[in-house]
Parts: sequence; structure tokens; C-alpha cells
Amino acid sequence: MKNLILIFAFSTLFMACEQSNTKVETATEENVLEENLAYFGELISAEGAEDVNSLLASVDNDEELNAKVSGTIVEVCQSKGCWMTLQLDNGETMRVTFKDYGFFVPKDAAGKTVIIDGIAKVAVTDVETLRHYAEDAGKTQEEIDAITEAKKGLSFEASGVIIK
Repeated sequence: MKNLILIFAFSTLFMACEQSNTKVETATEENVLEENLAYFGELISAEGAEDVNSLLASVDNDEELNAKVSGTIVEVCQSKGCWMTLQLDNGETMRVTFKDYGFFVPKDAAGKTVIIDGIAKVAVTDVETLRHYAEDAGKTQEEIDAITEAKKGLSFEASGVIIK
């Protein structure tokens, strides 16, 4: 009986500690289909992509918009590559996350041109989440503590990504 309890306890512990099957994708021969292009998530094409700034006038407060846009990556999550930000002409950035947390982008992609396909919307991000993002970006504790207000801005959930 004692052995049965120990086996059950270790089995439960093992299952709880098992890592998730989330796939971290990097630019490899498998996802570099064309020269200088790396694909992540759903396979998309560059055709029909508009400049990311076109979203500024297109997305209303309570609306989601299917879009394919191109822009410059400003920052990538340095923990896993599970989000990135794109530069907007109004001085702000747009946070991009990945559908169902199903894929990631390389952590060294900042400064590269990207094409993303998915859903854009205006969202309010709470202070706790903003601090989490700052931590993921490698900000100092002082910079993290300076975040005291929620932020309203464009966000994007990408189902597919091409990095040039």
C-alpha cells in the first residue's frame, strides 16, 4: 500500500512538472521558404499587406478588424519571443501576440521588417500586464516600477508572421 501511494505521488508530480508542448520556432531551413524570409505560425503570403499605420484610421474602439500589415519590429519578448511591438507613425507602438500562444518569433528580430496577418483591435492593457511585458523585455526594476497607469492602444493577434 505504501508503495502504491509513492507511485501515485511521483506520477502526479511528474505529470505536473511536465513541460508544455508549446513550439518555439526559430528561423531554420524548415520555415525559411524563400531567401531572406522566415515564416512562423500559419503560412501566409506578403501579397496585399498594407503599412501598419493604416490601422490607426481603420480600427474603432469596439471593433476587431481582420488585417495583413507590414512594419518594423521595435522590441521582442526576451523571455520566449512570445510577443513583439511594431513602430507606429504617431510615436506609439502596437503590441503583437500570437494566436493561441501557438508559436514564437526569434528574440533577435528587433529592427527587421515583418508582415503579420490576423486581428487588430483597440485594447486597454492593465498595469500588471504592462509590468509583466516590461519584465519580459528586460527593463530595469526602476522602469517597471514607473508603470502606474493602464494604457489604451492598438493590439494585434497574429495567426501568421513573415520576417524579412
